[in-house]
Amino acid sequence: MQEIEFIGVRMEMPSNTPIALLREVGGLRVIPIWIGAVEATAIAYATQGVVPPRPMTHDLIGNIFVAFEVKLIEVRISDLVDGIFHALLIFDSGVQVSARPSDAIAIALRLGLPMTATTQVLEEAGIEMQDDEVQEEDQLEQFRAFLDQISPEDFQ
Repeated sequence: MQEIEFIGVRMEMPSNTPIALLREVGGLRVIPIWIGAVEATAIAYATQGVVPPRPMTHDLIGNIFVAFEVKLIEVRISDLVDGIFHALLIFDSGVQVSARPSDAIAIALRLGLPMTATTQVLEEAGIEMQDDEVQEEDQLEQFRAFLDQISPEDFQ
C-alpha cells in the first residue's frame, strides 16, 4: 500500500471530461481517474471548504457514519479491472465497502481521511512525472485558486 494525495481535478480536452489526479506521496507517479461532472463538483467543494446549505450525498454518508458511530479510517484505490478503477472504504472494524473512486475521494476529502493505492494500481496506471512537472502542476493549481478568489474590485 502506498499513501497518495489528491492533486486536483483537470479537464481532459477535447472531450471536456473531468479527471481526478492522485499522486503517490514521496514518489513521482500520478494516477489519473476519469470521473463524472457531479463527482468533480463534490470534490471541488470539499477541497475549497464549500459547505452547501443542505448536505450533498458525500456529506450525508459522513453524517451517517457519525450518527452510527462508525469510524472510516482510510480510502483505498484498490484495483484496476478492464480499465475501470475500484476503491474501498476501510473501517476500523476491518469492514471494507466497495465504492467508486470518485465517491471515495470526495468522502476522504470531506472527512480529512488518508488515501492509499495498491502497488498493482500504481504500477498499471501510474504515470511518472518529473519533480519540475509536479511543481508546475502545483503552481498552476495555486494560480487557478488565486484567480477564483479575486474580483475586479481588488485592482482598484
